[in-house]
Amino acid sequence: MFKLIDLPFDAAALEPHMSRDTLNTHHGKHHAGYIKKLNGFLAERTNAPSSLEEVVRLAKAENDKKLFNNAAQAWNHGFFWMSLTPQSQGEPQGELRAAIEKAFGDLANFSQEAKAKGEGHFASGWLWLVADKSGAVQLVDMHDADTPIVDDKLTPLSVCDLWEHAYYLDYKNERGKFLDAYLSTLINWRFAEAQYAAARKGEQGWSYPT
Repeated sequence: MFKLIDLPFDAAALEPHMSRDTLNTHHGKHHAGYIKKLNGFLAERTNAPSSLEEVVRLAKAENDKKLFNNAAQAWNHGFFWMSLTPQSQGEPQGELRAAIEKAFGDLANFSQEAKAKGEGHFASGWLWLVADKSGAVQLVDMHDADTPIVDDKLTPLSVCDLWEHAYYLDYKNERGKFLDAYLSTLINWRFAEAQYAAARKGEQGWSYPT
């Protein structure tokens, strides 16, 4: 059975970019709800893996959509909290910065493309920055509960939640303003750099606490 992990910051720490109300609802109700349903499905199985990553991959392999949706959403949200920071960290540094500049030309172009992809994404989903086995980075938008951890060629570096519950209380239908806040202030570049370093070493990176 899995537990709802604590936020890595106080629920009010991201204000004014993300309100306490949003975090309490998003974390305390939506994320908690996925965990509850996930545990309910796992209670019916005798072969439940011990890690959430393995549960997600098993559900994908078995085409068990109910288990996959809840397991992947539980994992995606845990990763999303780690992708956020109360203190603006400026810009990425080191090897990750070099990889972003190689892929997008410069950081300004990266932000423009990320915002455009996030705004252009229809309905619910996630905007991922990922690295492949060669170290190349790319932006990938995925629908609903889809997650890059089911692809062993990709390592997630950072993610922005595009579901309406991530931003609607604070920004209403203006997803672009939420993306601006994420890209300029909220994104945890130190976490993304650590993920990139793990990817370059062929390691898994962050895993959901058990």
